[in-house]
Amino acid sequence: MKPTNDVVARLSGAVKRYGNLTALDGVDLVLHRGELLAVLGPNGAGKSTSISLLLGLIRPDGGRAELFGLDPQQIDARRRIGVMLQSAMLPLTLRVGELLRLVASYYPNPRPLIESAKLAGIGDLLQRPYGKLSGGQQRRVQFALALCGRPEIVFLDEPTVGMDIDARQKLWAAMLALVADGCSVVLTTHYLEEAESLAQRVVVLGKGRVLSEGSVDALRAQVPLTRIRCVTDLDPAVIATWPQVASVEHDGSHMRISTSAAENVLRRMLEADASLRELEVQRAGLAEAFTELTREENAVEQEAA
Repeated sequence: MKPTNDVVARLSGAVKRYGNLTALDGVDLVLHRGELLAVLGPNGAGKSTSISLLLGLIRPDGGRAELFGLDPQQIDARRRIGVMLQSAMLPLTLRVGELLRLVASYYPNPRPLIESAKLAGIGDLLQRPYGKLSGGQQRRVQFALALCGRPEIVFLDEPTVGMDIDARQKLWAAMLALVADGCSVVLTTHYLEEAESLAQRVVVLGKGRVLSEGSVDALRAQVPLTRIRCVTDLDPAVIATWPQVASVEHDGSHMRISTSAAENVLRRMLEADASLRELEVQRAGLAEAFTELTREENAVEQEAA
């Protein structure tokens, strides 16, 4: 489902300071109905502060934060959202089903318990005490609590941390099901493959400012990098010094190279290593684009200093 033009959440020129630290410096951000927006950035970029403003947990020092055109602290706005933060203090002795019933009771039109449990993949945990669950299981319960009120927006802050691959993929499917049903999702994650697989639009933050925003393909297009993956006897430290090589990493027995001049690098590698094999060449993914965007921001700051 493509996002509509209906804006359900917005930051307009948002500024937030903590003493001498400026956490947000004039951030503009919009969320449309029925879209999955990924907010990315390194630690300290302003992701959590942006989400806290939209949730009404803190107030901006400048600019505005809105939910459904309302102040985020108004109860009429809060009843229309669901939230899954990085940490949650929940009663350890309550059973999962009891937690779901309790949280659902705060909303005017909650989902049936069984529907919430099915979406989050926790049907087999309803009779278990929350405190007896593994970390990954607790995260799935927290996801169920975020969606049990039938929210129009779900805020997910690092939702798949601690989950195994199977649980992570099921949560991805649940997010997409919510979006297909018209719900908006704001996702913050350090797993860039997660954002690349799910997001219709990506906002990259750095040092409290928006560095870039657009579709995954649009962000890739800003960074003309190509990935080379191969098995070679060449020294990665030497390759890293070659012109236009952005990074060199080991991937098991393979070497992964990101470069803006793939043809030149490949020609040089083949000349230096006739035994080079298992060669793969792909355009850059979101991970390389993210790395390059944040690297450029740091370089600009260092030059200004």
